[in-house]
Amino acid sequence: MPGPNGLELQEALSIRGEKLPIIFISGYATVPVSVSAMKAGAVDFLTKPVEREVLLGAIEAAMTRAEEIRSTEETSRQYHGLTQREREVLAGVVEGKMNKTIAAELGIAERTVKAHRANVMQKLNANSVPELVQISGRLKNSVIPSNSSGAQSEIRPGASPA
Repeated sequence: MPGPNGLELQEALSIRGEKLPIIFISGYATVPVSVSAMKAGAVDFLTKPVEREVLLGAIEAAMTRAEEIRSTEETSRQYHGLTQREREVLAGVVEGKMNKTIAAELGIAERTVKAHRANVMQKLNANSVPELVQISGRLKNSVIPSNSSGAQSEIRPGASPA
């Protein structure tokens, strides 16, 4: 086919920041090419002829990946809408700390922690603390301030306080 090959197209999309799930289908695949495609984020690499069920399974996996990407991006936008203090409270909640403990660590009143926690729940569309922990799990690669001194920690659902 004229134009860029599949790996070149995949790289160009990646450079542009496109996060589309990609399925490669080739009649002339080599192991190094398929390994390169998968390392670059391809959902699957199929060789022709492709059985219908196999292709449909790959498409289903790609659609699932696309939804995961969309959901993670939405959650990230919501997270970035939190204030610094709300992020600090979120980090404490995800670590399993009580409001009283978070308040003491941040040097604020417990009722202020409750207010920030309610704002976090609303902004992240969480209906419960377990749901908030799940949402934070989608942000596990995001850096969240853990205290008012500017120290940072990763969101780690279920992590015990250090």
